[in-house]
Amino acid sequence: MEHNKAVIDMVPGDEVEGYYVLKDAALKTTSTGKPFLSGAVSDATGAVEIKVWDYSGPIGGEDAGKVIMLRGLVSEFRGTTQINVNRLRLAEPGDSYDLADLVPVAPIDPQERLREVEDFAASIEDEDYRRVAEAMLSRHRDSFAKIPAAKSVHHSFINGLLMHTSNMLRIADFLADIYPGVLDRSLLLAGTLLHDLAKAQEFTFSGLGLVTGYSLKGELIGHLVLCAQEAAEVAKETGMPEEKSVLLQHMLLSHHGDPEFGAAVRPMCAEAELLAEIDRIDSRMEIYEETFLDVPPGEFSERIFALDKRIYNHGAGEMPPE
Repeated sequence: MEHNKAVIDMVPGDEVEGYYVLKDAALKTTSTGKPFLSGAVSDATGAVEIKVWDYSGPIGGEDAGKVIMLRGLVSEFRGTTQINVNRLRLAEPGDSYDLADLVPVAPIDPQERLREVEDFAASIEDEDYRRVAEAMLSRHRDSFAKIPAAKSVHHSFINGLLMHTSNMLRIADFLADIYPGVLDRSLLLAGTLLHDLAKAQEFTFSGLGLVTGYSLKGELIGHLVLCAQEAAEVAKETGMPEEKSVLLQHMLLSHHGDPEFGAAVRPMCAEAELLAEIDRIDSRMEIYEETFLDVPPGEFSERIFALDKRIYNHGAGEMPPE
């Protein structure tokens, strides 16, 4: 019996016992009228189908997204690996398991990255932009440090928004030093820090913190407008001059670049233009990195929807230590 064996390492014949996330589940009936549960469980390495025969509950579809404890035998049916489960229950308070083993988590030190973001905010020289940036970061600090940056596509793991934003701040700070005659570093860093803070309002989340869908505000308004509205409120509270407030709102409303990609307006100042490009760079590089996990060096990927193309892994990349 192997305890908490990674899904990716399971092979037919393994006896497994441990904690996994119930990815989906449905109570069904066989052709002979016997009840059973069909579904899937997952951990940070992948997902596998499960079958629980002669089972009518209490666990069912309403428990999707929760952690369960199971025991069973790994088998293969029509070329697909599955676990024939003979025991399962919902995880209980006091059960010991590591969240990082069950759901994908950003490969960063979150405390270190959060300190870095706070340092960037404190380094904003313009007092008006710094006050708004620090006030909004203070409002969103807990969710900002934990939630994914997306439901899928890029940085869709725990601490993903923190990783994405801190990466972008590094790039923004570097480029501000290259183009000092064109860019207002304070405006660029403030807009970069704030640009996705409203995603906590845009998404709905599972009990484990992963994005499950979109909230009513997320569907009807979206994080660009939500964040611009909040920035305008905080700017007013802190006494920011009207033109600076409008510039900051423009950064947030235009950071997706073009309306076809969700922008409310197109970028019309240098800082907004650069913010949209930095956002695109970091999101696309994360897509490459995640794709390369499943594409061996010297091979092409399948078509990637977000990029509208296949990509080639020539094997040069290597993850640096955090």
